[in-house]
Amino acid sequence: MSATVSFKVPSPRGPQPVTVSYARVGSGEPLLLLHGIGHHRQAWDPVVDILATERDVIAVDLPGFGVSPALPDGLAYDLPTTTAVFAAFCEALGLERPHVAGNSLGGLLALELGRERLARSVTALSPAGFWSEPERRYAFGVLTAMRQISRRLPLPLVQQLSRSAAGRTMLTSTIYARPGRRSPEAVVAETLALAGATGFDATLRAGRAVRFTDDLPGLPVTVAWGTKDMLLVRRQGVRAKQMIPRARLVRLPGCGHVPMNDDPALVARVILDGSRAPGAR
Repeated sequence: MSATVSFKVPSPRGPQPVTVSYARVGSGEPLLLLHGIGHHRQAWDPVVDILATERDVIAVDLPGFGVSPALPDGLAYDLPTTTAVFAAFCEALGLERPHVAGNSLGGLLALELGRERLARSVTALSPAGFWSEPERRYAFGVLTAMRQISRRLPLPLVQQLSRSAAGRTMLTSTIYARPGRRSPEAVVAETLALAGATGFDATLRAGRAVRFTDDLPGLPVTVAWGTKDMLLVRRQGVRAKQMIPRARLVRLPGCGHVPMNDDPALVARVILDGSRAPGAR
């Protein structure tokens, strides 16, 4: 069921109103799902029903992405602000330290929420923030090109391309290892989401100086990386393990940067296992 919630977030100009769109399903301990830059909460659709058998699953559209409105003037698209947004979001929904799983930018946000002790456990799928500078420039260049293409393609052409496996591969092979598995409707929707993401440019600018450089002692952390991730190469997972020595590092064979569609059963199992780890209470 899709819903929205509004709340206030502190800023130098005083409390600012923020509205976040989300979908919630299932029962059990709360599990917050955070997508990557330019994507939307439907990126999690392949795994939501599996997760919902054991968890109260809350999949959100980040501010300025999907159907969540842009942040108001005075709030930046940086990590401290976005972390504050989701702290307030959880408070508004009565979520006391949910489990948090995120992909790409969402993985970095999940780790930040863990660092702030706002999460019971963290599962980060190909998280941002463990790149070298050349790797970051490469990833940002690819993301910028994807954004430009999505904004230039007429909708009828996107719809036509989405009807064939070859067309879906052309549109989404940067993020999926098995793009032919994505439904035509999903490919059209996520292409439109990327084109219309009001927070994209500001988020990318804010990410230029981002590195995740903290250990998370006492918190169950899983870092998972697709073996066919072409956007954030998998050696970044080794760096994440070095930074967070107690983290569980998991390979996702045959998966790309957004692994939920490439192998839903494996990704759901990794998330659920991470949320069952000792200390995830």
